[in-house]
Amino acid sequence: MKKFIFLQLLAFNLVIVNAQSLNTKLAKLTGQTARTTTKSGSLPFDQSSLSAERLKIADDVIQSWVDKGWMNGGVGLLIKDGKVAYYKAFGYNNIDQRTPMQPDHIFRIASQTKAITSTAVMMLYEDGKFLLDEPISKFIPEFKNPTLLDKFNATDSSYTTIPAAREITIRDLLTHTSGIAYAQIGSETANAIYAKNGVIAGIGIKNITVAENIKRLGPLPLFHNPGEKFTYGLNTDVLGYLVEVVSGMSLADFFQKRIFTPLGMKDTYFYLPTAKKSRLVSLYSQEDGRLKLMDEVIRINGTFYRDYPNLDLQMHSGGGGLSSTIMDYAIFLQMMLNQGEYNGVRLLSRNAVRMMTMNQIGDIDNGDNKFGLGFGITTERGSARIQSQEGTFEWGGMFATSYWVDPKEKLVGLFFRNVYPTQNGDISDRFRVLAYQAIKD
Repeated sequence: MKKFIFLQLLAFNLVIVNAQSLNTKLAKLTGQTARTTTKSGSLPFDQSSLSAERLKIADDVIQSWVDKGWMNGGVGLLIKDGKVAYYKAFGYNNIDQRTPMQPDHIFRIASQTKAITSTAVMMLYEDGKFLLDEPISKFIPEFKNPTLLDKFNATDSSYTTIPAAREITIRDLLTHTSGIAYAQIGSETANAIYAKNGVIAGIGIKNITVAENIKRLGPLPLFHNPGEKFTYGLNTDVLGYLVEVVSGMSLADFFQKRIFTPLGMKDTYFYLPTAKKSRLVSLYSQEDGRLKLMDEVIRINGTFYRDYPNLDLQMHSGGGGLSSTIMDYAIFLQMMLNQGEYNGVRLLSRNAVRMMTMNQIGDIDNGDNKFGLGFGITTERGSARIQSQEGTFEWGGMFATSYWVDPKEKLVGLFFRNVYPTQNGDISDRFRVLAYQAIKD
């Protein structure tokens, strides 16, 4: 169940043009005011691409999610044709204290870190540092001569292995086809083997570095041969350490120097500076239909600290460690939609973006859709289920953040909330329906 929750694409939000009239209406109905902003950073603000009348439908629905207890609050953002068409906060950051959610609140984005790490890898690829089909053991020798899990004894977590068919490549890691699974939130077998060997999922843990974690992971058995299946796992954490090895910088420094500063992403960090710690959102859980503020120490096959972004730790998880505002992450996504360029700064060639956002797993089963190099990819079959066009790329995070980018519609959609676990994971689909019905043409 926890793995399913982790993989969900969770929660989105929408806007209206006449914010003042809607705010008055919501204040009368709920005693709370929805908060719209036109502060859109370096992106222009223009709501004319979406129907104000049809967005009123969305507004009422989104407010109902707060009223029904599906979420304490959230922030939504839509960018159409390169312009911000909606940027709005709903609900509360803290329900008991009645403190409102604000558009510039900082969220734990967890697995949305993966797309940024994958971008860093592709930047180094285009720097000529490696080819995607080179073995990872060339750079991290602990992965040399990989083995495959043969038999497992659940009573003491002992196991036997056989040689794997081949070595893990960088491409296998980008596509989650390496055979590496997840620690803490994976299968019972994976959780047991990784726990016995001190391997963690990568966030909110003290006294461990990414290098230590990945070096412990390297000699452990794979759960299938590389290139054989799609298994969502610690692949991008391995890639984060690869970035450190190849660049000679910490992952945090690489992100800051090569991605965040050039793009103007001023609110994205592994660990927040003191001046921004107060903007970290509360983390709620939803169980039996009720929202509850999460305990400070959370136990999921191990422990992690709820407010880890406000700590000063050494773990820089490429698979899940970042926190960000919705606008910062939207800028990153607009760069991808622009084929690698944003505001006069180019991070990737258009062909690198093409590779990242196309099917890279061939006929390997992944449900209705496929996977690229760091993104889920909507297929023709997937586009029959919901309005997103074929070629849309997307993902989300464990704590109920989510995004999608539809190149054909030139549409970027995001909704950030922090609820784990959530019993309303279909909010992401519900929001997407509301977004597409508001397109004017």
